[in-house]
Amino acid sequence: MAAGLRAVRRWRLVAAAPPPPRLAFTRSASVVKNNAQPNWMGVGLAFGTSAALWAFLIKQHDEDLMEYERRKQARGHKCTECS
Repeated sequence: MAAGLRAVRRWRLVAAAPPPPRLAFTRSASVVKNNAQPNWMGVGLAFGTSAALWAFLIKQHDEDLMEYERRKQARGHKCTECS
């Protein structure tokens, strides 16, 4: 019983304590230094890399589809002359 009363007193103290002060504004991790002159080299590199990766992904997908169709036809081919 005494332990229960101690716990209740502790919780009452914790509940009565004022909340910790919070910052009204927080800083962002990335800060724009000078947006009057954007870094066009970085922008071009980012978009160019993205475009190259998408082109590679689409090309690889098309090749995979062609290989899938080729194997599907070979699997369905039941000829006595081939075996």
